[in-house]
Amino acid sequence: MREIGLTMSNLFNLDNGFFVALGKLCDILMLSIVWTLVCIPIITIGPANTALYYATVKSIRRDRGYLFREFFGSFKSNFKRGAITGIIFTFFTLFLVFDMLWAWTNMSRVKNSSLFLGIFIVLFVMMLCFSIYAYPILSRFDMTVKQLIKAAVFMSIRHLPSTVVMLLIIVASAVGIFFIPILICVLPAGAAYVISLLMERIFKKYMPKSEGPGEETGIDEWYLE
Repeated sequence: MREIGLTMSNLFNLDNGFFVALGKLCDILMLSIVWTLVCIPIITIGPANTALYYATVKSIRRDRGYLFREFFGSFKSNFKRGAITGIIFTFFTLFLVFDMLWAWTNMSRVKNSSLFLGIFIVLFVMMLCFSIYAYPILSRFDMTVKQLIKAAVFMSIRHLPSTVVMLLIIVASAVGIFFIPILICVLPAGAAYVISLLMERIFKKYMPKSEGPGEETGIDEWYLE
């Protein structure tokens, strides 16, 4: 009886692994929905992506703060740079998409159109790789837009194997949402969570060492955990 009692106690303990995982899943669902709604005005995509990564790492992975407060706090503080960065990437991405469509539809009529198509595809993939790093970098480091883009380009090339894996995660998520739209309620934050497992290891290479225990410094260095 005592063994059964202990088992039932553990089962309904809120610190039980099942309830912890369930809580994180609920957070991922709510964060994905909020991110989707905030992205609707288009111009807010940049700050929304930045806030998505920030809240995913700090609130869901590190269990710090309140989910929505962290999301909207990051959204507000990084709005200007996030919006500018988002506009830049969106413009070039759409430009390359139109170029790829043009090259594809004129494959038989325009000389070297297949070569142009290949070039546009490579540039499009590069743009996606840069954007994967840009928003997480903005959520963590204080940089100008110019410095941010340079850092994104550098890291995406310097850590190419991780970049390829993260790109595949983004592509798989986009394809999943395209064919099963309801997945937009879970994949945005879900993808950010998985990507952060790689991204945080990269970031630690560029961050200063810990100043000491939080009890002594009064600083919660959650980003170094």
